[in-house]
Amino acid sequence: MNTISFMSANFVAQQVGYKMTQGWGQGDTTTQNYFRPIETFGERFGDMLDAVADMGFTAIDLWSGQLNPAWATTEHMQTARALLDKYGFTVSSLAGGMGNSLDDLARVCDLAEAVGTTILGANGDHLLLNEYDSAAAMLRERGIRWAYENHPEKTPEAVLAKIGTAADVIGVAIDTGWFATHGYDVVQATETLADRIILVHLKDVKAVGAHETCRYGQGIVPIEQVVRVMQAHGYTGGYVIEHEPEHSDPTEDCVASREMLEDWLGE
Repeated sequence: MNTISFMSANFVAQQVGYKMTQGWGQGDTTTQNYFRPIETFGERFGDMLDAVADMGFTAIDLWSGQLNPAWATTEHMQTARALLDKYGFTVSSLAGGMGNSLDDLARVCDLAEAVGTTILGANGDHLLLNEYDSAAAMLRERGIRWAYENHPEKTPEAVLAKIGTAADVIGVAIDTGWFATHGYDVVQATETLADRIILVHLKDVKAVGAHETCRYGQGIVPIEQVVRVMQAHGYTGGYVIEHEPEHSDPTEDCVASREMLEDWLGE
């Protein structure tokens, strides 16, 4: 059975009251500032998990805005793990940047181990371009896989060229919304990448050229067809419900999208 998880970056605009007027960086910064103080971390992290549980999810992809390897202390990690266990959540992946060095990657791996996941769903061009063999070796040693998330790449061939040949530890977290934003056939991209896909970031967007996410069926991404392609390839990995609106609460849309996905999967 495929895991269906909630991307916690869906809450990127929450700490600015869903009035994110200055782009992703504004949401990222305000979210990190909100979650970073250890004195309030437990309460705030617990409130987030409570909201996700109320939506009917039992798995989550933890975004670096709420728990960042650059500042997460042992106490942050232990608190997060205790709360995840309390709510019965599994962590499908860590989401966010991989950093620019092997030391950064090691910290990300430490955090992954602390919260109980073996998948990193993130970008990180510097490591792929400059530390590929060493990064792959570290991932093997740690028993962790890196699912590279496409953002700027306009074709699946560009993604394959970037992730290289270490298929045992480096694959793809296909972001369906970004291929649609670039105007590329999302079904074709899924077919081309299927054998390297570790994780599916299932996202709909309203139009080519603008990355405005939406509820499944309200945009231009043929979400069900993507799922059918993955089923035909025998995919047993996770599907991530991803919808990060800048000016509205994503809760109702994410619940509706999850229910649609469950119907397609026959769950």
